[in-house]
Amino acid sequence: MDTDKILDFISDKTLEYGPKLIGAIVVWIIGSWIIKIIIKNFAKILDKRNTDASLKPFFRSMLNILLKVMLAISVLGMLGIQMTSFIAILGAAGLAIGMALSGTLQNFAGGVMILIFKPFKVGDLIEAQGHKGIVYEIQIFNTILKTPDNKTIILPNGPLSTSSMVNLSNGVLVMVEWTFGIAYGDSSTKAKEVLAKLVKEDKRLLNDPEPPVIVLSALGDSSVNFTVRGWINVNDYWGSYFEMNEKVYNTFDKEGLSIPFPQMDVHLHKNE
Repeated sequence: MDTDKILDFISDKTLEYGPKLIGAIVVWIIGSWIIKIIIKNFAKILDKRNTDASLKPFFRSMLNILLKVMLAISVLGMLGIQMTSFIAILGAAGLAIGMALSGTLQNFAGGVMILIFKPFKVGDLIEAQGHKGIVYEIQIFNTILKTPDNKTIILPNGPLSTSSMVNLSNGVLVMVEWTFGIAYGDSSTKAKEVLAKLVKEDKRLLNDPEPPVIVLSALGDSSVNFTVRGWINVNDYWGSYFEMNEKVYNTFDKEGLSIPFPQMDVHLHKNE
């Protein structure tokens, strides 16, 4: 008798909730498919309107999250769940999760600030939190940099938006700078001539907006320092930077110019 009651109960509930469950699953599958189409078309609209590349992932992510939440609420409503109670529970859970994920929310707020005020954009060369690299992508919570040796650096947006950051780019151009030292007693004129020749040979250094500059910048403790500055395309930055260091090292040696290292002269006086 108990078995018959159990079977009847299961049969009744299956007939009551089975169609709703099947309908909810169908709606979820179809809704997810429609959301993918909407996101894809939305991305095309952003491309046609020449939206900033740093804003595209943010807008896509926000729209995707909003549509998924709306779809989930609709599916739960089809199953007979009272949405008023569900929303209250969701709000309480959201508060608890927000307190637990305060750092993540800080990164989210930092991402919004970066996308609004645009201290940098995709393709810029920046230096922040002890790292230097080209901005590859600005996400909601993180900013991704690419280094010249193809390493990926992930910086959280919270500290990035509130701490100091150096943007080395000017659109597609960036200022590259070197400092080279020669020993005291070496010819400063010859050093400038050698540096000017090496700079002229590097076709990646541009004469517009202004030609490269070579100046005697400092009289250091152990060396006479020259600073070389020039404009270059951001994608050529690292290649030119590293190659110039190597060329200067090899050429200075051939031209009889010494690259000094820190040293100290000690004089001993003997008292009779």
